[in-house]
Amino acid sequence: MKYKHLFGPVVSRRLGISLGVDIVPYKYCSLNCVYCEVSKTTHQTLKRKEYIPIEEITAELDDFLASMPNLDYITFSGAGEPTLNSGLGEIIKYIQSHYSQYKLALITNSTLLSDPQVRQEILPCDLILPSLDAVSDKGFDEVNRPDAKLKAQDLIDGLIQLRKEYRGQLWLEVFIVPGLNDHLEEIELLREALVHIKPDIVQINSLDRPGAEEWVEPAIYPALEEIKSILQESNDLKIEIIARTLLDNIITPTESEILPQLTKLIKQDEYSKEELAKSLGVHVNEISKLLQHLSQSDSITAKRKKRGTFYKWKQ
Repeated sequence: MKYKHLFGPVVSRRLGISLGVDIVPYKYCSLNCVYCEVSKTTHQTLKRKEYIPIEEITAELDDFLASMPNLDYITFSGAGEPTLNSGLGEIIKYIQSHYSQYKLALITNSTLLSDPQVRQEILPCDLILPSLDAVSDKGFDEVNRPDAKLKAQDLIDGLIQLRKEYRGQLWLEVFIVPGLNDHLEEIELLREALVHIKPDIVQINSLDRPGAEEWVEPAIYPALEEIKSILQESNDLKIEIIARTLLDNIITPTESEILPQLTKLIKQDEYSKEELAKSLGVHVNEISKLLQHLSQSDSITAKRKKRGTFYKWKQ
């Protein structure tokens, strides 16, 4: 079976061996983050509905999990915001009732956590990885470019309420964009918010692959260390910097089968991630990881155009 909504399993520094489940169409999101490593948001919305039928998702899961693969997590993530799919709760219940041996993780931008229904649906997950990049509305607007109805406080309130109701692990990601949310005032506001959110871990991240906007640059490591130090003041939270490691460059057997085909294409011409995903019949997240692998080995070039970023083999 060709999978439209599953990707991986991928090997990641945070989740080990993880099967990705993408339950919204490509780039349907409530935010349009300047740093997004997938691409700019094309359909910005806060409306929940069954964007992809539950039966499509469960059929692919049944086919893939029939062989009882070794997984650390089944993870709801992808190229959009998974909580936008109103069928998320039913999919979680299906996996729990049919494949209870697998742990469930959810990667979310936190924008719908103020909705009690959303929180109720995701409580069975073993691990939730929400994000909060800015506490001030100015920082939130500049970094995340939210739907006009959203305010930073909506995310904070949702996270605080989730922590009160949720008994699993809560790992909060903070993505640092130099010049936007790395100044002292913003970091101090974030520190105050963390006291109330009470995540199990705070993970500080920065740019690894090209972001949605060309001008976004990665933060230097000493700056991330300083941010960690400020956030650590007056609280006992576990805070870590999730820097890129060799583990990120591990290619799974499935990915190694795709890599020669991808290499052949970009040796012939330049392609965007979306074009490569369509040509090879795989999820754009898998293409993104393979392009990162080739970039780290200095094998390809990336050229930004109005239509997106295009990749080509170095001559």
